[in-house]
Amino acid sequence: MMDPQIQTALTSAVAVFAEKNELNTKAIQNDLIKVFSSDEDFLSKVDLLDAAFDDYPQMEALREVFFDLLLMNFFSADVIKLEEDYLDSPEWEQIEEDTLDRGTELLNVLLYLNECKDEDIEPELEDFLKEFLLVEEDEFQDEHRIYEPIIANQILMESSVEDIAKAAVGIDEESELKELFYPIMCFFYDVEPSTDVKKTIEQNSVAQDFDMAVFTILENFNQN
Repeated sequence: MMDPQIQTALTSAVAVFAEKNELNTKAIQNDLIKVFSSDEDFLSKVDLLDAAFDDYPQMEALREVFFDLLLMNFFSADVIKLEEDYLDSPEWEQIEEDTLDRGTELLNVLLYLNECKDEDIEPELEDFLKEFLLVEEDEFQDEHRIYEPIIANQILMESSVEDIAKAAVGIDEESELKELFYPIMCFFYDVEPSTDVKKTIEQNSVAQDFDMAVFTILENFNQN
């Protein structure tokens, strides 16, 4: 099964990335939709996803982002077919263990956007950091460490896309948020951007294909 919202996010992200790299948009979309829609178990789907990305090496930058989408699809569509407490089962614990090194921090933002939708609230960076990630709580200092570049730059929400782009250049190369900083910050800067704002975001991006693909995923997740 495939969640319709995730399908829209997937096709939009592929379209943005493929167009900028002159790839066969339709073929890539179809291959990935087949993976997401298959009736295989989660780990088998991960193998299928990796095989699809191996077929399109130019798409490599999005491999782990699409793992996040695959996981979101599992939570929203696949898990319905399983037992009610499956996510608490030893089997799922083992899957989490086996995929510990997969995916990106984008997953947390997507989970947060789903929560915003459920609670009918508008996404805000401060709310994401303090209420969802709980970065100020002592027992969540790992999150505080990972999200330090975003925590330290919250003031940019009152600034401009150009300033977000300048800050993005200075993010430590070793940071888990190095690549994601710009699209995530731009999304929270304006969660319902006009065409002009999106154009500004694209113009100031260093890696336009990746940044705009991630941005369009966030934009799609934020739509009702």
